[in-house]
Amino acid sequence: MNSFGSYLRHRREALRVKDRSYSVRQVAKRVGLEPAYLSKIERDEVAPPSEEAIGRLAEALGEDRDALLALGGKVSSDLLELIRRHPVAFAELIRGLRDAPPAALLRVVREVRDGDW
Repeated sequence: MNSFGSYLRHRREALRVKDRSYSVRQVAKRVGLEPAYLSKIERDEVAPPSEEAIGRLAEALGEDRDALLALGGKVSSDLLELIRRHPVAFAELIRGLRDAPPAALLRVVREVRDGDW
């Protein structure tokens, strides 16, 4: 279940157990994709769709948009823009956090979010 498609299928099918509206056909319709195309995505026969389509899938399946984008090998365009504005600083930050435990990552996020600049 490591691939984008298999994760997506697993998540959709788990939701379908309780709600029949999570069929391939109905989810595809809600997110603006052809059912055959969504089926191919879930079977990893085609690459993950666009950022916009992944965002709609994340919303429809109750998933985090950035996490689903990352699983699909993509980064949100707003994050890319930030990285492009400060490439050296973001590269240093991300590489510095590479081996950090989850608690340390959360601490950095909270400090940035709540910090007094």
